[in-house]
Amino acid sequence: MNNNINAASKDTAYSWQNPKTLLTLIAIALPIAFASWQALLNNFAIEKAAFTGAEIGLLQSVREIPGFLAFTAVFVLLFIREQKFMMLSLVMLTVGVAITGFFPSLAGLLCTTLLMSIGFHYLETLKQSLSLQWLTKEEAPEVLGKLISVGALSALITYGVLWVLLEQFQLDFRWVYLIAGSASLCIVIFMWIAFPTFESKTIQNKKLILRKRYWLYYALVFMSGARRQIFVVFAGFLMVEKFGYSAADITLLFLINYAFNWLFAKRIGRLIGVIGERKALTFEYIGLILVFAGYALVENEILAAGLYVVDHLFFALALAIKTYFQKIADPADMASTAGVSFTISHIAAVVIPVSFGLLWLVSPASVFFAGAAMAAVSLILAMYIPNHPTEGNEVRTQTRQTA
Repeated sequence: MNNNINAASKDTAYSWQNPKTLLTLIAIALPIAFASWQALLNNFAIEKAAFTGAEIGLLQSVREIPGFLAFTAVFVLLFIREQKFMMLSLVMLTVGVAITGFFPSLAGLLCTTLLMSIGFHYLETLKQSLSLQWLTKEEAPEVLGKLISVGALSALITYGVLWVLLEQFQLDFRWVYLIAGSASLCIVIFMWIAFPTFESKTIQNKKLILRKRYWLYYALVFMSGARRQIFVVFAGFLMVEKFGYSAADITLLFLINYAFNWLFAKRIGRLIGVIGERKALTFEYIGLILVFAGYALVENEILAAGLYVVDHLFFALALAIKTYFQKIADPADMASTAGVSFTISHIAAVVIPVSFGLLWLVSPASVFFAGAAMAAVSLILAMYIPNHPTEGNEVRTQTRQTA
């Protein structure tokens, strides 16, 4: 990666050496490592480390600390290029996943999770920044949807392999984690060697930036981060603790989830480009209110699984927040704001897992009713997105209802 090539240039040695291909390979590599870690975590924590809701909440809070510190990425960029930093982050993620199974204790899981999470959150921050820099506003919704679809297919294959390793070969957790992390690391090494450095059209600000006109974007990101924790931390835990789902059962659930994302994510991205961000997010948040209320009341394991699948499908609609920001932002703010937005999204994420883990011990239903309330707040915020957001037209007001 010694050669520098403009992101918009087609004068690469081979036609496949372009930013979209690089983003596609990242979309493949990321789920192999992270989806494996996520699918196995609850069963590994309960079966091997004897976790309760309190410990899993603590672990998830520690996992979110690097997300809270994602704003520091902009300072690291003073010394290293975004693309190379993104590759190093992916290395940390894959190594953290690979060694997870060798440390089945609270202290061990806290350490391996922290390493994995530092890589994951820096990677997500930089991937968002570079995606919005490399893609045009017109193509971004569909291409981002396509990347979600590619990632879903990668996760789909990964979960199929996980199910075979767990059910047919009955491998111990440590070897499954090692295989997943190592496979993803091999893809990272290939990307590092095969791709040049792509230059962005706009030089990025290398300092923290908070702009008053981005307030709605910040609010949407904050609520999304808070609400997402209910799904990431407690929905899967509900399946294992209340309904007795095994690691193989959870893997099958994820197979279904990603099959739907593979089939529909690209179409969802294209739909967002047609109907606009406000309508897309309105639909998402109304659906999530119903889903979270369903989690609180469900007593049937099949219905619970159905809610889990629908909940996951709504994630694809969340890319509308990114495309909304791309339309209203100064192009030079992408890198800085990506880090700031991840920090904002993790303010609540650092607190919610551990505090709601204690609430879980008293009333699991209350955790999900709180999630429904968060979705309702997000719905109100979505009403302020203009039909055609641009720089200078960031918020829909009473005097500009058709904006």
